[in-house]
Amino acid sequence: MARVASTMLALGTPAPEFQLPDVVTGETISLASFADKTALLVMFICRHCPFVKHVQDELAAIGKDYQSKSLGIVAISANDVENYPEDAPNKLQEMARELGFTFPLCYDESQTVAKTYTAACTPDFFLFDADRKLAYRGQLDESRPGNDKPVTGQNLRAAIDALLVGQPISADQKPSIGCNIKWKPGNAPDYFG
Repeated sequence: MARVASTMLALGTPAPEFQLPDVVTGETISLASFADKTALLVMFICRHCPFVKHVQDELAAIGKDYQSKSLGIVAISANDVENYPEDAPNKLQEMARELGFTFPLCYDESQTVAKTYTAACTPDFFLFDADRKLAYRGQLDESRPGNDKPVTGQNLRAAIDALLVGQPISADQKPSIGCNIKWKPGNAPDYFG
């Protein structure tokens, strides 16, 4: 597994638009789906990646813990399913159901959305404020497979909590680390590699 760090997109970047199908409901999800929310968390994940498996219960917990708050959450998988069939929409649907995700899990077949967000790894997190400007990008917490640190979601949760009450988020943000997004042959973006 290739260890890749997130690109650390510039803070203040507007959230790119997207329209993707939710693998569970079939409903089309877009930025407008979260228009009534104070903040929006966009997560790039997949099913097979050991980094995602390491934190998947915490991702489900964040969904449940913030369900009653003004936080929109969407997870997106953009992996090449030809070479990584474990990340196909039907398998993602199983994952969402098994983990009890309370947020949509979408499939980015063209990989266009992943590119517009400069997503590089799974998991990769992008947290946007009420104006849909990037306020946080980076790691969930310090835990990685094999480093014996507990999965707490501390960094991401602190950013969400600050945003929801109008407090500033520290610009000292550490990149997420994970497996690289599995780009289709010939489709890798300029920032990959």
